[in-house]
Amino acid sequence: MTKVYDRIALIGLGLIASSMFWAARRGGLAGEVVGYARSEETRDTAREIGLCDRIEDTAAEAVRGADLVVLCVPVGAMGAVMAEIAPHLASGSTVSDVGSVKHHVIDAVGPQIPEGVHFVPAHPLAGTEHSGPRSGFAELFDNRWCLLVPGEDSDPDAVARLRALWEGLGSNVDVMDAEHHDLVLAVTSHAPHLIAYTMVGVADDLRRVTDSEVIKYSAAGFRDFTRIAASDPTMWRDVFLTNKEATLEILGRFTEELFALQRAIRTGDGDHLHDYFTRTRAIRRGIIEAGQDTDAPNFGRGTVTKDQP
Repeated sequence: MTKVYDRIALIGLGLIASSMFWAARRGGLAGEVVGYARSEETRDTAREIGLCDRIEDTAAEAVRGADLVVLCVPVGAMGAVMAEIAPHLASGSTVSDVGSVKHHVIDAVGPQIPEGVHFVPAHPLAGTEHSGPRSGFAELFDNRWCLLVPGEDSDPDAVARLRALWEGLGSNVDVMDAEHHDLVLAVTSHAPHLIAYTMVGVADDLRRVTDSEVIKYSAAGFRDFTRIAASDPTMWRDVFLTNKEATLEILGRFTEELFALQRAIRTGDGDHLHDYFTRTRAIRRGIIEAGQDTDAPNFGRGTVTKDQP
């Protein structure tokens, strides 16, 4: 790997930012990575574990002299963070982000980009249910997709350079417009998370009636819902509030499908259920064939025995 940027500033030090640092270090992609987080506790933790080459106590200090600044904060906070750092950005530098919603980020951040600074929004499609500075690891982006969402006036060289960084971090990279991005993510991420939160919430209500049985007898399906529903609540609150239209559209379609399945169950229409499940099963095969998951039993998790802790 060759160095892509002399200095990268990461604003926010959660899962994505910490993984970017470790992956950049693995690949020698940056001369220096500087970090900042609003919480003093987070900054202290970052220093303790060696996260970033340098941790600053203000966002202004963190971005000074950086040729790439990446906003790694919840999408609802990006506008305020951009207002704070805008006067301190170096001419010729690039501002990017890792937000799961793009239209809102472009509206909130774009107008505040100073003259002579490039803006190339991005979204790495990678993550876990864990958050915080200790949660990152270098392999998070390997063979995952990162979507770049440049505007019509985005500088081609700035876009190409950011693409080179994300490819160096391990990602496959594609380019997409903001509106289409938000619709695609409403299907593949946002609506599924909301459904998982809802199912776990329903089970929590049931648990009050059945004591601990919902937890004690959790089967794999419910267990995987709880993994998704353990994701960062601030991030997901902001996602749904800022990608409202696309999420509501997909949830409307989901409700229609659910009603059709309810009808099939009520009327004993086994053919409809079998055909539907056969069609949806093919989606799982496609995800595996695309290298985005494993077909190993139990999703590749190690088997836990009674002898293990």
